[in-house]
Amino acid sequence: MNNTAKNLIYLLSCAVNGITPDTEKVQAMDLESLYRFAKAHTLRAAVFIALRSAGVIDHNFQQAYNKAVRKNVMLDVERTAIFAEFERRGIWYMPLKGSILKELYPENGMREMADNDILYDSTKQSEIKEVMLGMGYSAESVGKSHHDVYMKLPVLNFELHTLLFDNASDFYGYYQDTKRLMIPDESSKYGYHFSDEDFYVYMLAHEYKHYSTGGTGLRSLLDRYVFLQNKGDSLDRAYIREQTEQLGLTDFEREQGELAEKVFSSATFPDLTEHEQELLDYYLTSSTYGTTTRAGENMVKKTYSKSKSKTKLEYIWRRIFPDMNHMKTWFPFFYKHKLLLPIGYIWRIIRAPFIRKERIKAELKALNKYDNKKV
Repeated sequence: MNNTAKNLIYLLSCAVNGITPDTEKVQAMDLESLYRFAKAHTLRAAVFIALRSAGVIDHNFQQAYNKAVRKNVMLDVERTAIFAEFERRGIWYMPLKGSILKELYPENGMREMADNDILYDSTKQSEIKEVMLGMGYSAESVGKSHHDVYMKLPVLNFELHTLLFDNASDFYGYYQDTKRLMIPDESSKYGYHFSDEDFYVYMLAHEYKHYSTGGTGLRSLLDRYVFLQNKGDSLDRAYIREQTEQLGLTDFEREQGELAEKVFSSATFPDLTEHEQELLDYYLTSSTYGTTTRAGENMVKKTYSKSKSKTKLEYIWRRIFPDMNHMKTWFPFFYKHKLLLPIGYIWRIIRAPFIRKERIKAELKALNKYDNKKV
């Protein structure tokens, strides 16, 4: 692990724990490299807060922080307006992920936001579209997956979910009936929230989804640390253990939770085991939303582990002609009209080089690294 990564972890630990960094140490840092690395992990605002407390002001970090604060405020205002319209129309809803987590950080703007995620009543999809278009949003993607994407220039981005996980996910069954876990808000008629325990379990599932595909960056680990610092003592650990066992996430919860505590609980970098260092390196080299290379590597591992493929040719065949569950999720029209399925497969093959060229190259490169019989 290089000095830039260690410097980032040091400053993040200071920021979330209210520790003033050593000014002399900060002044000796390569702030340009630090900025690029923090940007890749969507952590510039948190770093700025640490730098500021040490009396070090960098224009790039300050600008990123100002933008983060401004965007958070804009998203909050817009989310309130959207919820008010949902209330008026009697549409149930529940905010997810970052909009909840950001409130647990010590200072406004410390947790940067790319978008806002909201679960809503899927039977009202057309009405929701009417609401969002009426509020000046453009419908970037509606009805094509388990979440709809709406955007408004310059920076507003809302992902409105009909489901928490699509039916190709290992977590689909558990979250298919999400309503059973939802608690009505006291301050509204149609708003809902998770208990702290169920929010944490969903955090884990969502993190693992990214971790096991393209990877996920240091912000996910920091989110885990901040959440547990705020809620850890009050959590029903027995209940969480029951849920993670159902989801197959017990080891993931324990290992990554211990790593987050070790890495961020002190301004002094901890002694890590070889396995812990490997886990940390995985986060550090993934960036916020993962990498194409990692996505290719993980797809190869996942496909081999779930199939009986023994050769590269079998693997490629399985990827070109995926199972019905894949077609149901990503090509629902062809799945619904079974006679057209052959055309669906042909269409998938034709479009792939144009929309997934880099992903395909990464997957083929990863495939060549593995033995034909064993990953």
